Amino acid sequence: MPNQPDPTDSFQNPPQPQASHSLTGQLRISSEFAQSLKAEVYNMQQLTAKLEQSEQQGVTQVIQILLVSVLLLDASDIHLEPEEQSVQVRFRIDGLLHEITQLPYPLYKNILSRLKLTAGVKINITDKPQDGRFSFKLGTESIEARVATLPTEYGEAFVLRVLNPKNLIALEDLGLQKNILNRIQQELKKPNGMLLATGPTGSGKTTTLYAFLKQIERPEIKLITIEDPIEYHLENVSQTQVHPEKGYDFSSGLQAIVRQDPDVILVGEIRDQDTAAIALQAALTGHLVLSTLHTNDAPGTISRLRSLKAKSLNIGAATNLIIGQRLVRKVCVQCGITQQATPDEISKIHEGLKEFIDHIDTVIPATFEIKKAKGCVACNNTGYRGRTGIFEVIFVDSVFEEFILTEPSTSALRAFSIKQGMIPIYQDGLLKVLQQVTTLEEIIRITGE
Repeated sequence: MPNQPDPTDSFQNPPQPQASHSLTGQLRISSEFAQSLKAEVYNMQQLTAKLEQSEQQGVTQVIQILLVSVLLLDASDIHLEPEEQSVQVRFRIDGLLHEITQLPYPLYKNILSRLKLTAGVKINITDKPQDGRFSFKLGTESIEARVATLPTEYGEAFVLRVLNPKNLIALEDLGLQKNILNRIQQELKKPNGMLLATGPTGSGKTTTLYAFLKQIERPEIKLITIEDPIEYHLENVSQTQVHPEKGYDFSSGLQAIVRQDPDVILVGEIRDQDTAAIALQAALTGHLVLSTLHTNDAPGTISRLRSLKAKSLNIGAATNLIIGQRLVRKVCVQCGITQQATPDEISKIHEGLKEFIDHIDTVIPATFEIKKAKGCVACNNTGYRGRTGIFEVIFVDSVFEEFILTEPSTSALRAFSIKQGMIPIYQDGLLKVLQQVTTLEEIIRITGE
């Protein structure tokens, strides 16, 4: 096995014909290889066995297995983490990391070099973090991958995030309660204003924005996005990616976008004062603006915008909707158990929802059945498979706008939001327990309640 990748070998490690590599940053994996792997890898244990069998077959074989298996197991990330004796391979599935196998250092170094080359990352730089991206074609389907390296005590750690187009879902599939969904659909018909998705990294904000775009998209309107990076390629949407090193950031890009006469603008994230000011101005001057903001909850969005020097007058006038969210795992449909809720569980759910009875459209019986996670081959013995959102949504009407002008604290904003009908994230989670979508244990894990 060579110590360094040969860029002239077209990502071939003879006699492996399934993948190809070029300096354009694209891999090709044959449908035949993917189908054969699908028959062998249907859970994490099978993947572990397959990787251990393939270590002697070379870099190309292992990379192909990793990339295809990410899709087969519905994983979002591959983590390659150097330790003292070997390199740990972990997959992130439904938000949690799972150990897959250990790779020997010589093999990992060649895998790392090959992937860095493909992603346009400098191979000879090992003491600084680097970011890159590439795509791989699986038959006729093209999948985007983002990579990041980080120098650690025992070598470079490598994370690969797969942007699977199948994660682009319709608005109806996000997990919104029906009454909230209907109101959001009405908000998306408005010609101007700002709609903000908030929450921590990995809470599904981008998925929500893309669902909004899919709902809005039609031939007679112009949609433009500015992202960092472009995560999914959309038809009938003009997408642009920021390049801060070239002076093209969110604020300068947004200024240019406004001059393109768009009807709808998606800003990947509001990070700074200039971007906030331009986005608010665009929302006030006839554009529908969609964006994300890193906050702990929906009411905290107002305080965050004020910290970016946005005026309360503009925030209230421009903002139509704020949605805070988290992702929770769904009970596996193959092995989930339905059973009568215990008195403690009934008490906890009743106590959590009693203040919100007037604002929810679900009847809460005195006793009820809930789902419990068990574990099977289909869900890698976790009891969960797939995720859905839990949300809290603020609709900024004239009453809320007037309250924003008083420049209240975040706690006051939260209390006022609840008074106006906002169902907090925890309570939305309890409703999904009643609807047998997830478990009470999962809601407590995510919300900390």
